[in-house]
Amino acid sequence: MFVNSIDLQQFRNYEHLRLDSFGPVNLLIGQNAQGKTNLAEAIFVLALTKSHRTSRDKELIRFGEERARLAAEVDKKYGSVKLELSLSQQGKKAKINGLEQRKLSDFVGALNVVMFAPEDLEIVKGTPGIRRRFLDMEIGQVAPGYLYHLQQYQKVLVQRNNLLKQLWGQNASAQTMLEVWNEQLVEHGVKIVKKRKQFIKKLQKWAETIHQGITGGGEVLRLAYLPSFSEAAEEDEAVLMDQFMIKLSQMKEQEIRRGTTLSGPHRDDLSFFINDREVQTYGSQGQQRTTALSLKLAEIELIHEEIGEYPVLLLDDVLSELDPFRQTQLIETFQSKVQTFITATGIESLNVDKLKDASIYHVHAGQVER
Repeated sequence: MFVNSIDLQQFRNYEHLRLDSFGPVNLLIGQNAQGKTNLAEAIFVLALTKSHRTSRDKELIRFGEERARLAAEVDKKYGSVKLELSLSQQGKKAKINGLEQRKLSDFVGALNVVMFAPEDLEIVKGTPGIRRRFLDMEIGQVAPGYLYHLQQYQKVLVQRNNLLKQLWGQNASAQTMLEVWNEQLVEHGVKIVKKRKQFIKKLQKWAETIHQGITGGGEVLRLAYLPSFSEAAEEDEAVLMDQFMIKLSQMKEQEIRRGTTLSGPHRDDLSFFINDREVQTYGSQGQQRTTALSLKLAEIELIHEEIGEYPVLLLDDVLSELDPFRQTQLIETFQSKVQTFITATGIESLNVDKLKDASIYHVHAGQVER
């Protein structure tokens, strides 16, 4: 997968920008707040229709403007595709080769990316919500149906929580509507949990091998999915549905008292172990960084395994955060097989010997010069 060109209009601090003829490795060099991260973000948004930095789409539209447009030409194994995404107060519209997509989930997956930024360390040491977001965004790229069930689950969850807030002190007959929401919650929730379990099993395979390579065989990395209502190894849908229903029944009175849903994939977590010691709690900062790096490199291989081609790699101000050894590990992984975009404030912090064939772009005040 290879991004040939990108065209931005009224996106972040870019009034209008078109760049053509990207290379295999592209360095975006500039001081902070000049727009280099915005350029990497634009590629990410074209892949997933949402930003890795904000959940508020209006922040992506240039200040004072009503809409933004992002477009790119992407070479894939079966040919070239033209992607276009429009953002406005009315929502998003996505086109592939000029044809508007009925659902955004039909658009996601046309371009696959792996983003690695300093905040990705929070996947390891941050809150469960960050890890769930990591799972949702990565699975959504290779399994568009996952996004549908995730959206439906979130809609049902809001309705169910609203009902739970109204049920405190009500009689049993007022609770019959809860059973309707339970069925819908379970229907979509089980699909989410099953797909997460399958994804983590595949991610484990790649991450373990990569981590051993980075650490010279000295460390074994293990991923552990922590679902809120089932055993981590269980994947049978019928069994999962029974387990989820039982859990909802057990938690019913407590949920009514608290006015919120206490079990389901919105409460799940992911844990990491090095040599059977939990990395979040007991790992050194170096081990946490290596775990995050292993995860991102594993994503690259997993996407290749799933769709038959490598994703585009976006490294946002992350190389300077890594020591020379980890920099070398990362660069040697992507060179010659993965198109890569690297943002940095300067090349002096980078292993330039490994990046001698890179195309260099200087970014200043929303202007880009090659």
